[in-house]
Amino acid sequence: MTERGLWLGPDNRVAHRDDLATFVERALRLDDAAVIRLRARPNGMVVAWVATGFDVLACRVVAGRLAPADLSAGADALLPNLRAMAPDGHVDPGFAMDSGWRGVLPPDTGFVHLDDVPARAVLGLAQRGASLAKEHSGAHGPPASLLDQEVLDVASADDSVGIPMRCVLALTAMDFLPQAPSRDRFDPEGVSPDEVVRVRVTPTWLRVDARFGSVYRRRGDPAIVLR
Repeated sequence: MTERGLWLGPDNRVAHRDDLATFVERALRLDDAAVIRLRARPNGMVVAWVATGFDVLACRVVAGRLAPADLSAGADALLPNLRAMAPDGHVDPGFAMDSGWRGVLPPDTGFVHLDDVPARAVLGLAQRGASLAKEHSGAHGPPASLLDQEVLDVASADDSVGIPMRCVLALTAMDFLPQAPSRDRFDPEGVSPDEVVRVRVTPTWLRVDARFGSVYRRRGDPAIVLR
């Protein structure tokens, strides 16, 4: 019987463990019942996915191997097991939670680069969005009209896309931008003026890449609701 689990590394396995643990910890901060989906890539990398609660997916890529090649785990079980990683890099993902993941994942390939956006501009939008969300939120959180508002238009010669506030808030909620620790999460001055986020698309998906992770949103309606 093939052993089930995640093996990080082999190079810099502690760094990969810490990267993944940080990702899982942030997912739990958004949802204490978060489910993490782990998926192996053929190049010796593993992608960790989570539904952020904004109808936006977030992911982080680490080096490692996975058995089976696609599994889901509870974030609350995965986090302590990451901290208890074995010397060979093995991590027990805990009980299988495959039934806890709904919806599809975006493809690994086929994304076309549209343009880069200054990270400071993204943080400025997040700052305004967080303020409006706090002002107008009800019992069920921020209104959909605020989250669906397209706050950035990004275009190339062949395509264009509007980036909704959902993606901006998901990116900052997962702390994917390299901000100074002394700064507020939404402070544009907390990130280098040279830092950018990269916008890529397929006909059906929008992808925004930042230094420490990526967020994905289904293009068009209806959105893919995962949990």
